[in-house]
Amino acid sequence: MSPSRFARIAAIAIVAGALDAAAANDCIAPGQWAAPTQSQAKPLVADRLFAELSQRRVVLLGEVHDNADHHRWQLHTIAGLHALHPRLAIGLEMFPHRLQSVLDNWVAGKLTEEQFLTQTQWRTVWGQEPGLYMPIFQFARLHRVPLIALNVDRGLVRKVGEQGWAAIDPKEREGIGDPAAAPPAYIDMLYESYRQHGREPAERSQPAFQNFVDSMLLWDRTMAQGIAEAAASTPDTLVVGLMGLGHLENRDGVPRQLADLGMNNAAVLLPWDSTQSCEELTPQIADALFGIESQNVATPERPRLGVMLEQSEQAVRIAKVTEGSVAQSAGLQQGDIIESVAGERVSVVDDVIATVSRQAPGTWLPISILRAGKPLDIVARFPPRPKP
Repeated sequence: MSPSRFARIAAIAIVAGALDAAAANDCIAPGQWAAPTQSQAKPLVADRLFAELSQRRVVLLGEVHDNADHHRWQLHTIAGLHALHPRLAIGLEMFPHRLQSVLDNWVAGKLTEEQFLTQTQWRTVWGQEPGLYMPIFQFARLHRVPLIALNVDRGLVRKVGEQGWAAIDPKEREGIGDPAAAPPAYIDMLYESYRQHGREPAERSQPAFQNFVDSMLLWDRTMAQGIAEAAASTPDTLVVGLMGLGHLENRDGVPRQLADLGMNNAAVLLPWDSTQSCEELTPQIADALFGIESQNVATPERPRLGVMLEQSEQAVRIAKVTEGSVAQSAGLQQGDIIESVAGERVSVVDDVIATVSRQAPGTWLPISILRAGKPLDIVARFPPRPKP
């Protein structure tokens, strides 16, 4: 973050003396906007902050994808910005470009919620609980705020992760330009993520890790390019981008790619959970942070059948069965074609995922399959909820 950018945010901070003890322990009090400094934060006046943000071209809002409070904060922030700058567009990490027409139809009021989730292939493209995001999507439709698909297909990301960006034919790059190089701190963060997923090369210079970095930079560049194009096409529109925290923290991901595209004025706003350590605070982490009281509520685990599914023309095929899963116990096998679930015909992967996700603990789920061309009925038994 440049000193001048930070100065604009810091200039509206309240000089209110020492924070009370509870706020000091939390770094940022729940419900409070603040500007980060080294190991501490200075409270900000919300209306002044929003007045300044409404003059930006781009505002980026981070999230932990399965944190409901983060999405509530995003919605409230979007609503506050919309009140000051009604010409708004919302860019979304969740959707690849090919689904833009579906987002347009949703905003235009042409789809029901279930049609929207089905046509965006939500359960396979993104997979998070849709209820976390639907209030934001409903707000966009209610106010006719455009939704912008910012991502590429996962297939391209996977291919880059396997082969590296340089190996991808320009015709297969979906119009995405070469990403700006990642700074060392971002490489460090990506390396930790790489290790946490069970992959630890002896040297960071190994091709496997370098290809992983390429795939993440592709993700950043794709979103930055989509935001920049949206801002350029409608110069009087404020573009608000929603994406994971890792793409925004310390301005190393999407903000860096935006700067490479000539957009240096994007504001980065992040939620700050009360369990986070004050030592994590640095001036460059974001332009402003919003304090959120962490909820110690366990999220119920979604029912899992334990299969990897693939689309085969108008059929759903089991590509893999997980060891020890409900599917294995039921006798499902690799190569089985799923014809119906709970008595309902299925033709796409999303249909199977949607039905399974609605099952309660202890449910017996009938599944009709074809195995080697012969019909077979199977019952999958989901385990009961563990006793507290």
